[in-house]
This record gives sequence, structure tokens and C-alpha cells, in this order.
Amino acid sequence: MPGNNEIVIYTTPDGKETFEVNLKKESVWLDAHQLARLFKRDRSVIVRHINNVYSAKELDKKSTCAKIAQVAQDGKKRQMLIYNLDTIISVGYRVNSKRGTQFRIWATHVLKEHLIKGYTINEKRMREDRAKLTEFQKTSRIMGRLLQNKSLDSTEATGLLKVILDYQKALHLLDEYDLQKLEIKKVTTQERFRISYQKARYELERLKSHYPSGLFGLEKDQSFSGSIGAIYQTFDKKDLYPSIEEKAAHLLYFVVKNHSFIDGNKRIATSLFLWFLNENKILYHEDGSKRLADNALVALTLLIAESKAEEKDTMVKVIVNLINQNN
Repeated sequence: MPGNNEIVIYTTPDGKETFEVNLKKESVWLDAHQLARLFKRDRSVIVRHINNVYSAKELDKKSTCAKIAQVAQDGKKRQMLIYNLDTIISVGYRVNSKRGTQFRIWATHVLKEHLIKGYTINEKRMREDRAKLTEFQKTSRIMGRLLQNKSLDSTEATGLLKVILDYQKALHLLDEYDLQKLEIKKVTTQERFRISYQKARYELERLKSHYPSGLFGLEKDQSFSGSIGAIYQTFDKKDLYPSIEEKAAHLLYFVVKNHSFIDGNKRIATSLFLWFLNENKILYHEDGSKRLADNALVALTLLIAESKAEEKDTMVKVIVNLINQNN
């Protein structure tokens, strides 16, 4: 399993039990024996629930399960399966364990601290390229406000770290002679799909079936129609946002910030963003992988919601650089 390994100690609130928890790949990991102890269930019950999670495709096994070498009682090394926080939470729901909720709260706090420390290390390592940090620091201020104002769950925290790392990678793509701005390049200009208010409303009606709230998707005013039209603005008969990636970034930004709906603004924004990319045939790489991971999209949406009006250009550049052909 790649990445540096840390061991953090979890003590149950009653102080009676402790667990050595692996901290890797921006998540916490436990094996089936530890899960059985944590949830006070037989190991066979835990393994059955884990298998059900994966067979139902609730989680991707490759990203939430890993092997680690451990020394058995006979002194021999054996490969042990360990499971990340997403799997731990899923099993906790199935066994209806209060201890699972307590562990999740603790793990979220640990991951947030790890995220902040990781950001500090990244910032220090990049200090040699002060000019390249101009755009990055603008984004980090938004991230800092988000960390202060919102308690992140594991998916959001992992996604936020991915945005930091991917954005750092994007910064290194800058031309060495133009270090004062984050460029928009390697984008798609061929338009296969043009969104309209009517098409967007049709997509929203389809989304409504997945959400029980009768308020989901109900418009408060006319701003949603304005958000759609805004991505096709022109000046002197030329598109202000000429690429598909720029249009998609502005679509996500406008729908999140305009808050046009009584309920579901972020869900609607991200759904339309993905739909728009997919219809324009740029949601996936040629190998079938997504250009933007789901948890990174969650983090981006939170960053947009937290950002100030004067930070709009920075947010758009970040989004474009995370979904362009270089990513």
C-alpha cells in the first residue's frame, strides 16, 4: 500500500479499550478483527457486512480496501486486509453501533489535523517558487476559512487535500516566464452540447425522483435562468468563456453562488456540472477514469460556497485546471 504510514491511538470514550489505527492515504484504516472489537460483534458478522457493502457496489473495493503486512503470533509476516473510514462507517450503519458514531467523530478530527499539517508541509516545500504561490495562496485562504467554519467529514477532508495537491500540480505547468498567473490551457473548444434553461429544468425533474424533499429544485427567483445564460455571454461577438471547461466551471460557480433554489443548491450545481461535461464528452479520460474525483468535486463545491465575490476568477481557474486535458 503506497504512502507513508502513521499509527494513531484511538481510545473509546469510556477509556476501557484502545486501538492502533493506521493513518494512510488521507484516511484511517482498521482490519476486520479491530472492527469486531470496535462494534462488539463477531468477526464473521463484520466480514459478512463488508462483503455485502462491496457486492452491492456501495463502495469501490480498490480504493477502500488494502493489504498490509503484519506479524502474526507465530512470528511470521502475513498479509492482512484493512478497510478505510468509508467502509468502517458503512459497517457501523449496518450494525447500528453508537461506538461507530463515536469513532467517526474522532477520525474526522484526526483527518482534519492531518490535512492542516499536510498543507503546512506543502506550503513550506513550495516557498522557493514565491511567484507560483500567488494563485495558490488565494485558494488556500478560502480553504482556511472553510476549515474554520465547517466541520468536514472524511470525504470532504480527503477531497480538499486532493484539490490542494492537484492545484499544486497545475501550478507547476505554468510557463517559467509567466509566473504571475495561473493559465487556462489544454482545454476543449469543440461544443457537442449546448445547455439551455429548458434542458436544465428537464434534467432537474429527473433528479427530483432521487430526493424525497418536496422543496428540492423549487426556484426562488429567476436567477437560475440567468446562471445558464451567463455561461454563453459574448463580447464583440466572441464568447467570454470560449472553452467547454470554462463554461462548465462558470456553470458550477454561478449555480452554487446564486442560490436559486429553496433546497438542493449544491447537489443541483454538481449534478448539472457533471451532466454538462458528460454531454460534451469530456467527463472521462480515454481510459474511462473521471477527470475529477467525486470527493474533489465535493471539496470544490464547498470552496465555491465559501469564496468571496472577488475570488471568482481564482475559483474558476482552479476548476478549469482540475478538469482540463492535463489533469
